Amino acid sequence: MSSSSPNSEVQILRVQHLRGPNVWTYRAALEVWLDLGDLEDWPSNRLTGFNDRLTGLLPGLHDHHCGVGERGGFLQRLDEGTWCGHVLEHVVIELLNLAGMSTGFGQTRSTSRRGVYRMVVRARDEHVAREALHAGHGLLAAAIRGDDHDVEAAVQRIRDKVDRCYLGPSTQSIVAAATERGIPHLRLNDGNLVQLGQGARQRRIWTAETDLTSAIAEGISRDKGLTKQLLAACGVPVPEGQRVASADEAWEAAQSVGLPVAVKPRDGNHARGVTLDLTSRDEIAAAYELAATQGSSVMVERHIRGDEHRLLVIGGKLVAATRGESAWITGDGCSSVAELIQSQINSDPRRGEGEDCPLSLIHLEDPESPVRFELQRQGLTGDAVPPVGRRVLIARNGNLSIDCTDDVHPEVAHAAALAARVVGLDIAGVDLVCQDVRQPLAAQGGAIVEVNAGPGLLMHLKPAVGTPRPVGQAIIDQLFPAGDNGRIPLVGVAGSHDTAIVARLVAWLLHLGGRKVGLACGDGLYVGARRIDRRPATDYAAGQRVLINREVQAAVIETSARAILRDGLPYDRCAVGVVTDLGGAEQLAEFDVHDAGQMARVLRTQVDVVLPDGVAVLHAADERIAAMADLCDGDVILYAADAALPALAAHRARGGRAAFVRGGRLVFAQGAGESVVGPMPADSDLAGVALCRRQLALLAGACAAWALGITPELVASGLQTFEPVPADGSGALTQLAI
Repeated sequence: MSSSSPNSEVQILRVQHLRGPNVWTYRAALEVWLDLGDLEDWPSNRLTGFNDRLTGLLPGLHDHHCGVGERGGFLQRLDEGTWCGHVLEHVVIELLNLAGMSTGFGQTRSTSRRGVYRMVVRARDEHVAREALHAGHGLLAAAIRGDDHDVEAAVQRIRDKVDRCYLGPSTQSIVAAATERGIPHLRLNDGNLVQLGQGARQRRIWTAETDLTSAIAEGISRDKGLTKQLLAACGVPVPEGQRVASADEAWEAAQSVGLPVAVKPRDGNHARGVTLDLTSRDEIAAAYELAATQGSSVMVERHIRGDEHRLLVIGGKLVAATRGESAWITGDGCSSVAELIQSQINSDPRRGEGEDCPLSLIHLEDPESPVRFELQRQGLTGDAVPPVGRRVLIARNGNLSIDCTDDVHPEVAHAAALAARVVGLDIAGVDLVCQDVRQPLAAQGGAIVEVNAGPGLLMHLKPAVGTPRPVGQAIIDQLFPAGDNGRIPLVGVAGSHDTAIVARLVAWLLHLGGRKVGLACGDGLYVGARRIDRRPATDYAAGQRVLINREVQAAVIETSARAILRDGLPYDRCAVGVVTDLGGAEQLAEFDVHDAGQMARVLRTQVDVVLPDGVAVLHAADERIAAMADLCDGDVILYAADAALPALAAHRARGGRAAFVRGGRLVFAQGAGESVVGPMPADSDLAGVALCRRQLALLAGACAAWALGITPELVASGLQTFEPVPADGSGALTQLAI
């Protein structure tokens, strides 16, 4: 680095994961606070050779549009001169793209402190995004200094983090289908347990199992002998077989069933320990020993000639099918079997160790590998060198990769669906063997050999040959029939003045309407009449606790501006979003928020997430809040204490809904029409500003109830029975016990 270059690097001051909708985007994001130090005076066009070094390390930056809106836009910004915070944003995005977690969203904005910036990028997974940030920070420093940098190693570390931390491909496909349908989701653990929907309308999945998957059915599917017994009793074709306890019994059973036979573990899975087409006593004895290591007991069955097939049945219907192919190598006269497996089989890009690979790598190292046994049957070992042209069978099964959904004969599809119903599985992977899936099984001696719970979906999502099938969508359609988005009525409340009262009033009115309400607010966390946590509950975690609870039929969630800035909202969308005021900026200096104008940009997040068929409830006396109406995807109700407020009049002139107090009575209005709801509660202990704020809080809560379709009569009754300050002084919703 020359003496005319900066003497510092970009410093990372703070990193926070915004898990829900936030001031930047509807989606989860990683927000990073950066201090450029001396680099504040060194935009990219002043760093000699920097742009060429950077694009040499990451050629994909040529495709970034940036604010220019077209390919090459970011390079244009580099040439014109942009700051290193913005550069880091694009480096992190490109590293995520290279690691297979594609994203195009990022922003970088200056703060009130010179040289300090807030950078944000999309973060589907926090751990992955943090790894990409660490890698991008190192790469940027190397590009500035002119040092070498191992980009591929950095990308591989991010890929490894994706494999360890992110949802598996089967679960991803289901979650993506849910998102397409507008169904919200919550990840419940570090694995693949995911909640779809909210509260009492939720469903849960764990990969390709659901909360409708019976434990009894799953147990039956693991017991291959019992599965066959039940299927045979219902007329489903299965191979004849016997359970055996020794190699000698296996040979006796084989003679009884008739050669050739298959030997498999009674309760194994993923084709482990399965050996096919056995004809001699020695082969059967060796196959018995292999199967005994993979299950509690061993089965000997009639060998079914033909190809292996996997039929996916969801909700009693066939939705996808794949056909397997045997794996072979061809000798070249100089390479060993192990070397040929690497060059002719494992080199296939479809094969790998990750969950997103449709085919697995073949290994010879495991002494119990069925591949070693298959080679022994052919008089070979991994070190043997097959002559030129000799074909060697490596694996007979486990290579399901050819889509054949459109070829399945209706009778075969019926047999697979019947097998799933007999076992009792809502989602089943039905394995069958036949010579031609386009023909009925009975005519060709085909049979169903297994019924599996929690089947892998990748073979259908990414077949090596043929058409990918929308199996995630089929699972979602089974869990959520058409028109069901899994959402419960959800009211979000944001502001600083008496917002807990607003939230509690809405919960009380919903309770009077017959709903079991989950409430998270400054007075605590409630489910129905029970307070389950006394601590203030205006953060992300409290809101999530409400939505996870299966008892909750409607939710009211108060969220503070601090929580939005720190974590984002605890829900993706809401039926009603209430914004009461823009106070509290003086407490948010750490987030570079100092005035009401900045607070408006924070609380508009509450309006941004209102559903298209939802309603924003906005305090019209503050012009900045009233202006949020233009940002709402749904309808808007404006409220104010003063009926003559120009903002209310203008809104009503456009046919909009408004609420106000006239002569001590609550009035709901739409357009020119008005409806007197009833008297507003009086409080002799309050006066001046305090009384005004209390009245506004009750007004806001009444509007939220109106937005939810609660009748004016019930609103009037609820206002008179509601206790703004609970009688026990604890903040408990004592009136919910009525």
